[in-house]
Amino acid sequence: MTERKIRIGLLGYGKVAHVYAQALEGLLNATLVSVCGRNQPRRDEFARTWNIASRSNVSDMAKIDGAELVIVCTPHPQHREGTLEALAAGCHVLVEKPMALRVEQCDEMIEAARKNNRVLSVVSQRRWFPPCVRMKAAIDAGKLGRPILLQMTILGWRDEAYYASDPWRGKWDGEGGGILINQAAHQIDLMNWFMQSTGGIEEIQGYWGNFNHPYIEVEDSAAAVIKFRNGALGSILVSNSQNPGIHAKIHVHGDNGASVGVQTDGGSMFIAGMSSITEAPINDLWTIPGEEDLLKSFQEKDEAHFKELEAHGSATVHFFAQQLKELCRALIEETPPPTTGEEGRETIKFIETMYALGGAPGYYEKNRS
Repeated sequence: MTERKIRIGLLGYGKVAHVYAQALEGLLNATLVSVCGRNQPRRDEFARTWNIASRSNVSDMAKIDGAELVIVCTPHPQHREGTLEALAAGCHVLVEKPMALRVEQCDEMIEAARKNNRVLSVVSQRRWFPPCVRMKAAIDAGKLGRPILLQMTILGWRDEAYYASDPWRGKWDGEGGGILINQAAHQIDLMNWFMQSTGGIEEIQGYWGNFNHPYIEVEDSAAAVIKFRNGALGSILVSNSQNPGIHAKIHVHGDNGASVGVQTDGGSMFIAGMSSITEAPINDLWTIPGEEDLLKSFQEKDEAHFKELEAHGSATVHFFAQQLKELCRALIEETPPPTTGEEGRETIKFIETMYALGGAPGYYEKNRS
């Protein structure tokens, strides 16, 4: 029996759109049918590359090409507009991170999905890293007791060429912020996912600044202390000021003394459509009673898996494909999606609070719609 394929349209034709097109090529339950966007020459070139239809709007993708799911991969400030357009056209939506720029925009998107009886999901491909899956399973199984402490660190690098690669990068009105809303959105999502049992974040105290990127408007570094609703505490340090990049890590510590951790990124940080993952994601901390000796075998297994993925194409494409496969399965089986709009909203709530604490100049004036 042939598995039903979800017909997919792309809203956007930039660097990350090519990653999605590659990821969809190998899926048995999905097929890419069309692309749409405002710039017809670029849109048509993308369509020729992937042998799909080129449309001027989402409605035509739905009506003419039968698109059931739209992947919104436009610049950040356009995520809300594209999502609302796709939902109004009767399509389900997978929106790139960050879900939107403001919590009120997230609420509008969630309400539109509810009103149109459609699924709204958010890209969070790092959840499918094997060490992240392993860590989440251990926490949910109670192997740490009650999670009481979290540490999140990103020490990365973005150079001037990166910010010059697209005209919208590094600007409040083009990107909506810096490291918090762009690179750290992945780890903030993982933090909320790992700490789900805490009831969510209750308080945040934080600061941000720009230390060595004078050619951008937005922050390149931020630090925060957080309190979760169950009393657990967390510390966050994120930065794009460490050349050429060191690592990104999340550690969770439980009240039984056990700790688990993941290094999601090592060395030079991944840039969608511009570079690949340079080091295998690995568990870098594992002190669960009776499992202390498993860390080395976890690392060996994950490094071997990563090398195999790279040898057969791209680890980056693989993890995007994993989320797409699970989302399409959920749509076919009419079960809850693997990530939800409500989860995407929690990430934006944290980021918006951080910007408010720092009094981001022009942030609220430029990001009202």
